[in-house]
Amino acid sequence: MGGQVGPRKLNRGASADSGELDCAMNIDDLIERDQDRTGGVPVFTGTRIPIEFLFEFLGDNQTMETFLDHYPAVSRDQARRVLGASRDLLLILRI
Repeated sequence: MGGQVGPRKLNRGASADSGELDCAMNIDDLIERDQDRTGGVPVFTGTRIPIEFLFEFLGDNQTMETFLDHYPAVSRDQARRVLGASRDLLLILRI
């Protein structure tokens, strides 16, 4: 695994109250974190594009389309799944 984030199931659809996500996807399908390859920065799996770039684009009122145009190595599905997983994690944290 070389420093990647360990496998965790994310589950879309479970309630925030359950403390569990319900999306049958493995976090390794979405995010890599490899100390040697990217200095430990979380990137979209199979790329060197930091996950943070997606949030920066959206935070700067850019569209996902603009992000995908700038970073064609990231698929629309990858970007959407990262956003969904982030949403799910925030909902169970109850911040």
